[in-house]
Amino acid sequence: MAGALRKTMVYLGLAEEDGRYDGYDGYDEATDEREYAAEHSAPVTQLPTRPTAVASVVREPQVGTLNRITTIHPRTYNDAKAIGEAFRDGTPVIMNLTDMDDSDAKRLVDFGAGLVFGLSGTIERVTNKVFLLSPAHVEVAADDAAPRAPRGPFNQS
Repeated sequence: MAGALRKTMVYLGLAEEDGRYDGYDGYDEATDEREYAAEHSAPVTQLPTRPTAVASVVREPQVGTLNRITTIHPRTYNDAKAIGEAFRDGTPVIMNLTDMDDSDAKRLVDFGAGLVFGLSGTIERVTNKVFLLSPAHVEVAADDAAPRAPRGPFNQS
């Protein structure tokens, strides 16, 4: 390795070339790798060949009879945590944003849309500033006269 270091130093101009080169610098890479492997060997653990299913990693809410709906009247964007925790636990959430200014209300609708998208739920506008967040296991029956919104990100416009 000293030869390789010397060549690098010469290339960078940190040392002068001595004018002789016989093609061998005294370093045998294959021998060095074998010696290192013999001194530093460790057992190899086999990794699982099948990736872990998402269902075994993500906690699914228990599906049973629907016995609770949470209504939240947020006053600031900081109340988003309560909305997220209730929805994550599998409880439908009614977000009543009438006590909020328009900019924070829009931020909370964006938060709710991302929440239902990430957990495969739905979001529906009940009135101008009231929204229903439904988990994936809850089916909301809509009036046949009103068209149902498609599943996916919520469009506020």
